[in-house]
Amino acid sequence: MKRKLTLEEGMSILQEGISKAMLILDGYPTGSLFTCEEYMKLYDCVYHMCVQQPPYEYCAELYEIFKKALEESITSRVMPALKDKSQITLLYEVWNMWTKYKVMSKFLGGFFLYLDRHFTEDRNTASLNELSICCFRDLVFSELYPKILEAAISLINQDREDNSDCRDLLKNVSTLLIEIGSGKMHYYDNFETAILASTANYYNRLFPQWLLYYPPIDIFMKAQNCLNQEKDRASQFLHQTSVEKLLQVVHEQLLGQTALDQAKLYEKQKTECGDCSIQYQEVLSGCAGLNLGEGSSRV
Repeated sequence: MKRKLTLEEGMSILQEGISKAMLILDGYPTGSLFTCEEYMKLYDCVYHMCVQQPPYEYCAELYEIFKKALEESITSRVMPALKDKSQITLLYEVWNMWTKYKVMSKFLGGFFLYLDRHFTEDRNTASLNELSICCFRDLVFSELYPKILEAAISLINQDREDNSDCRDLLKNVSTLLIEIGSGKMHYYDNFETAILASTANYYNRLFPQWLLYYPPIDIFMKAQNCLNQEKDRASQFLHQTSVEKLLQVVHEQLLGQTALDQAKLYEKQKTECGDCSIQYQEVLSGCAGLNLGEGSSRV
């Protein structure tokens, strides 16, 4: 019969494994950290501490040990790596740390896997995977989410200006916002809302400049080109429903009622100056239904 493990004895065995697992966040490959025998020793330690008879059954204590290990990995590795980062460097690093954190937490969760079978279901508490996501969300996103959102919007605007090679990174950000929600779309939905507002502001500022310098036919060509570019760009990192909403916003600002109102104001000002040669609103009214592209509900 196997000798009973006390909490202190089990903790001394697990601590070495936990410390090694955290090295994943420093870039160490998982294959170089543990042999199969070492990994099974850690799993067996947790297993026996779970199935021992009271007062030597330590499921609740092991769950807290797992949680504290996750929290320590974030405070000692993840947050220092993100400190003082901003804009594109923040986006790169938060995705990098999230990717390594997922590997580490899955690896670490392998030691504690028996808890999911013997404890979390019985207690109706968060699974080990859910807990790992929750810790990252609470400790990282609670502080950095506004900066992540601001950096992503800035990157999208930069891409509009110079077609920067950043869409894979934006796709990663979009994926992160979905994964961190644990099945809820709160973070992604806020991202979508911020993109739509920023897009409306961008084209609301751009359209009056077009009125000053381009004839109607050039404006319509530029508007169609913008719609095509926005569709191509957004399709690479947003859900299809978000792409459709974005195209509707661009259409409204360049060819819809908002554009028509700006054109009326511009023509009024030109008329007051004695220039009645250009009738933007007539052409805008005729082109208000310009195709938004395949996949859009508006034609």
